[in-house]
Amino acid sequence: MQANSLRDAGTHLDEIKVSVVGISPDAPAAQKKFAEENSLKYPLLSDEDHKVAESYGVWGKKKMDGKEFEGINRSSFLIDEKGKIIAAWYKISPNDTVPEALKALNS
Repeated sequence: MQANSLRDAGTHLDEIKVSVVGISPDAPAAQKKFAEENSLKYPLLSDEDHKVAESYGVWGKKKMDGKEFEGINRSSFLIDEKGKIIAAWYKISPNDTVPEALKALNS
């Protein structure tokens, strides 16, 4: 849902000069398949060793069906052209990613 909402906002994001990049611990082959299945036009980067996720504070304990495990906590970051994080949303709902980013850009 998050990937598709960003895909669907692509034209508008392009108009306001916002680039989208997805990062996950999935292998490049899995990401390529996912991108093709969902017609994603933005790059997906592989973080198989989750070093990027750890550095952004989004790798950690999760619970699902009563089981605890480590993984990515869905997050979104708005980063300016100099690499400075100007907004961060941890554990964001997939449907809130685009509206929250647009709200931050308009403030």
